[in-house]
Amino acid sequence: MKKYKVLIFMSLLTTLIGCGDKNNSKNLFSIDESKFKSMFHNSDTIHFTLKNEANKTIDSVTYYNNDKKIGAVKGNSTFNYLLTNEKLGYQNLKAVAHFEGENSETTTRVEMLSSIEPKILTYTVLNTYPHNIDSFTEGLEFYGDNLYESTGKNGSSYFIKTDYKTGKSLQKVDLDSKYFGEGITFINGKIFQLTWQQQTGFIYDAKTLKLEKTFKFDKNIEGWGMTNDKKYIYQSDGTEKIWKMNPENQKLIDFINVYTDTKKIKNVNELEWINGKIYANIWQNDTIIIVDPISGAVESVIDMSGLRKLAHVTENDVINGIAYNPKTKTIFVTGKNWDKMFEIKINN
Repeated sequence: MKKYKVLIFMSLLTTLIGCGDKNNSKNLFSIDESKFKSMFHNSDTIHFTLKNEANKTIDSVTYYNNDKKIGAVKGNSTFNYLLTNEKLGYQNLKAVAHFEGENSETTTRVEMLSSIEPKILTYTVLNTYPHNIDSFTEGLEFYGDNLYESTGKNGSSYFIKTDYKTGKSLQKVDLDSKYFGEGITFINGKIFQLTWQQQTGFIYDAKTLKLEKTFKFDKNIEGWGMTNDKKYIYQSDGTEKIWKMNPENQKLIDFINVYTDTKKIKNVNELEWINGKIYANIWQNDTIIIVDPISGAVESVIDMSGLRKLAHVTENDVINGIAYNPKTKTIFVTGKNWDKMFEIKINN
């Protein structure tokens, strides 16, 4: 019986080996990376050819980036690929060689940086206002004449409508203790609010602050900051990504990767849309970056570390919270558990 079982197993194994995919020949070709840079910029061109160590007769090669066809060549001639129209970040490159009636696939990955060197900007403090030192600030946004702030921490998350000049709370909405509150934004007469790791969001009526809908994220991401351009919502997830959401169905439809000309920027946090750009806090970093919402390129950096000397701040009380007041055309910033909020003007 054991011998019979062994024969059956060997026969099955032979069948599996003998039934390989004719159009999936492995390790015959590889993308020639000998002239690749360690990192590319979006003004660069990648020059593709295949290594053909098996000396096969290649009829043509089709190239893909992130599973999108980008071109093809006859034989193994050079394919030139300009990166200008691609997203910053990782490019997952694939070549499919068509040879002698078969196909063979090979892949590689390159990282693309911005071509823009960020400008270093300064700021001027115009006014200083009181801020609740107990507020673990996650989001800050103006709506009408009032400033709204969302806070985090499980068991004590809420958002409030405030008189920013006095710091007085005018209305407060508490979250269920199981939620860690994150960013907020106002769009289409609604308030959208994120939670951190529960992959849950809330929609409230902007006038009454009454909860109208609870929704689930359609991607496996965390919720951090939020803003909008009056048509779409943009939200961060604690990585270098900023996602684009359709507010009508809460579906994430696209994203950008945030990069400078030398590196990607992780821990993108609170967001604010100001004059066609996204202003962003970086978690545990005393800077605000200004990001192109189409490319993800960091265009400017503002060093905000000087504000620490003007407020009651401990080492862990990081800057977080950016709100643009369209009436005064000024920016309001604060931090987690800061006792002050600052009205500033950016010096271009």
